[in-house]
Amino acid sequence: MSLIDHDRADGADRTLGLLLAERDSLRRFVTGLMGRDPHGAEDVVQETLLRAWQSADRLDWRDRPIRLWLFRVARNLVVDGRRRDRSVPVGITAADFGPAMPAPVPDHAEQVGDRRVLVSALRTLTPAHREAVARVHLLGQPGEDVARRLGLPPGTVKSRTHHGIRALRATLESHGFRPAGAEQLRKETR
Repeated sequence: MSLIDHDRADGADRTLGLLLAERDSLRRFVTGLMGRDPHGAEDVVQETLLRAWQSADRLDWRDRPIRLWLFRVARNLVVDGRRRDRSVPVGITAADFGPAMPAPVPDHAEQVGDRRVLVSALRTLTPAHREAVARVHLLGQPGEDVARRLGLPPGTVKSRTHHGIRALRATLESHGFRPAGAEQLRKETR
């Protein structure tokens, strides 16, 4: 072992001795800051000692007492932990919104009337357009599946549903029936 390595080993032993000598006072200080959280306090003490060990070559161990540096680092770790804990969002539950409003009761007479108007409008479409619109929009089948089942290219199914919906909209509007969101749908299909 060379003289330089021996000095480094002595310096590391001295550093470790100084840190361990401050451990109990540091634990008391952190426990006073954190209250009754012994596990959290021990985590802060260990993190503080680890940072001191990692910064050992940059700290002035001879002319300045290391205790002040350790206490400052520990205090900063406690403050950072409180900020982090405080910033965790709290979940919102249904109880936070008060009693639930009863679900609106559907007007069955209105639904029957709407269906009759829709069925009569569907009858005005050609059979090819009616089948494409019914499968895609009423039954919710993907256009690719409809194309495969009908033996058509996917583009043809898209075209038939597009033109079928436009014809349905025109028929419904000519009878004075304006579904909710009709303006938005008109803009989307242009």
